[in-house]
Amino acid sequence: MSDPFIEYQNVSKHYGDVVAVDDVSFEIEQGELVALLGPSGSGKTTTLRMLAGFESVTKGEVYLDGENVTGIPPHKRDTGMVFQDYALFPHMTVAENVAFGLERRGYDEDAIDERVEEVLELVDLAGYGDRTPENLSGGQQQRVASARAIAIEPKVLLMDEPLGALDKKLRDTLQIELRELQQQLGITTLYVTHNQGEALTMADRVAVMNEGRIEQLGTPTEIYEEPANEFVADFIGDTNFLPGDLADGDDGVRLDIEDASVQVNAASLPDSQQVAFVRPEKITVTDEPDPALENAVEGTVEKVVFLGSKIRYYVDIAGTEVVAEETNTDRANTYDTGDIVFLNWARQDTQLARA
Repeated sequence: MSDPFIEYQNVSKHYGDVVAVDDVSFEIEQGELVALLGPSGSGKTTTLRMLAGFESVTKGEVYLDGENVTGIPPHKRDTGMVFQDYALFPHMTVAENVAFGLERRGYDEDAIDERVEEVLELVDLAGYGDRTPENLSGGQQQRVASARAIAIEPKVLLMDEPLGALDKKLRDTLQIELRELQQQLGITTLYVTHNQGEALTMADRVAVMNEGRIEQLGTPTEIYEEPANEFVADFIGDTNFLPGDLADGDDGVRLDIEDASVQVNAASLPDSQQVAFVRPEKITVTDEPDPALENAVEGTVEKVVFLGSKIRYYVDIAGTEVVAEETNTDRANTYDTGDIVFLNWARQDTQLARA
């Protein structure tokens, strides 16, 4: 296995008595896109800025391409940065903004013109070089910021919530565009976001952060389907934490919920305290128990929310609200508030996570 391209070794950042990043260690392979995902104040932006050199490291070391860059100033780290507010120079044209880093590195005029034209074409802005930022849409400004960052051909691309200021439809489009650009260039990327959908869509791996620590680092599928603990399960996607007590069953673990028993995706009782959960989209809502699925729990519909392509049911089970989300395929099979229904799901979808 090759050496990591980026490595954080026991890195911490303190602001007086406040610990913003707490003993973080992880690695990124060359060409990989890793997303730092977490709520506000979780330490994700500070973690990124320590790699850029914009924040000093209180403890630990940061390596880039095998070199310890912990004490090296930002302009000597060979990174390209895309900021949340894009930080475009309003008095410069698009071409001048993109050329800025190249000029600072001493490229000659012909090489600059050629490179600017090349990267503007890469981000679908060919012909926009003479415009100023104020004459661009938010999405176009984001593309200019990305073009400026990649124009210098950095070893690493750093992106700090680059889509946070855009509306959902445009953000969804640019997620795909940025991911395709990153893969086309093969550039190692560290990407900060608080948007879980963005992280799951774009990243090779996701590091879920909370209170300055990494709770779990894994592929989007691993993070979603096999969360390491209750925080990750709750933060990533919608989650139903189920009431009841775990017990040994005839063919594995079961969860006893008053008069019902739910089959759990575990062969034996865990050694540590665990919580049981099931995702809303794994549940089907029916009049009678579905014989094809291992779990069927009776409940009362409390609320129905129409979401266009989906219908979301809020169902009371033993005093706990459980959400089921079904695709809107047949309006004749919808239920109303007060209806008695069965929530059905497979044993494998009753997961456990460390409390």
